[in-house]
Amino acid sequence: MRRLLNTLYITTPDAYLSLDGENIVILRNENEVLRVPLHNLEGIVTFGYTGASPALMGACAKRAIALSFLTGNGQFLASVTGSSKGNVLLRRTQYRLADDENASARLARNIIIGKLYNSRWVLERAVRDHDMRVDGEQIKRASTFIADSVRKLRDVDTLESVRGIEGEAATRYFSVFDELILNEKESFFFKTRNRRPPTDRVNAMLSLSYVLLAAETASALNSVGLDPFVGFLHRDRPGRRSLALDLMEELRSVFADRFVLSMINTRRIEASDFQQKESGAVILKDDARKEFLKAWQNRKREKIEHPFLREKIEWGLVPHAQALLLARHLRGDLDAYPPFMWK
Repeated sequence: MRRLLNTLYITTPDAYLSLDGENIVILRNENEVLRVPLHNLEGIVTFGYTGASPALMGACAKRAIALSFLTGNGQFLASVTGSSKGNVLLRRTQYRLADDENASARLARNIIIGKLYNSRWVLERAVRDHDMRVDGEQIKRASTFIADSVRKLRDVDTLESVRGIEGEAATRYFSVFDELILNEKESFFFKTRNRRPPTDRVNAMLSLSYVLLAAETASALNSVGLDPFVGFLHRDRPGRRSLALDLMEELRSVFADRFVLSMINTRRIEASDFQQKESGAVILKDDARKEFLKAWQNRKREKIEHPFLREKIEWGLVPHAQALLLARHLRGDLDAYPPFMWK
């Protein structure tokens, strides 16, 4: 359990939420483990199936405290909100800015600055940690190109320009991605990003990790009252969670890509863990997928210091922190959206 920007996150899966006077009480095996005054909170997010008392749900609705329920894996289930909750106003602001290309470009620019910063950090760290095993000069050239791209982004004000710079930088990043694979190179190699379907083992794992990250980002956006289907960089398309795709851009390299690389480089996943379909798609076998998901959940529990908030949180709460920061920016509490820039 922890509080983050006046939102209480309950990550213990068997916790039950109850009401005592003006306090939320967290119970585990009928024993009290935490008590927090409701007047200190703007939102409550609980991961797990145990639930909350009707009295607490009523108290939260009355006080305009959003109470959101997610599965233990982070899938959004439902929210309890009162009539005075500002989600309608927040979403109206979101929709209005999404319809304004200049406003969308400003938000998209910050998001992509975060993405490129983190992509460069992944490359620089590989050179630092494995200088004798990677082509340092090739990686450095790609890193320099990405750094120049970040500088260019600061001077553009159209979505087309943002997308153009991001696309070129992403191409350079993936051009050296194979260098970051240190073990079993004959089985795990990366030539180019391919999907729908992925046709090699590395792309199969990247696609799965991106699906997981997009789902968790969408849940985070739902929990703060934003519409995950209306984005700024990714435009409207039926069935596409565009804002979730926007927000996850910052985390692709620093969380998902690094996770896939660690699964390969520590030999948690082996070549025999995959199968190829008649369509040419390469997928993880059932047992290997379970191992992948288990390792993903474990990685989410690792603690980091959030670079903007300066608080220690679990990796799994980073999408929630960024969703909160985005909501605060849209409400006018922050002058600009601060992207996640890992150090």
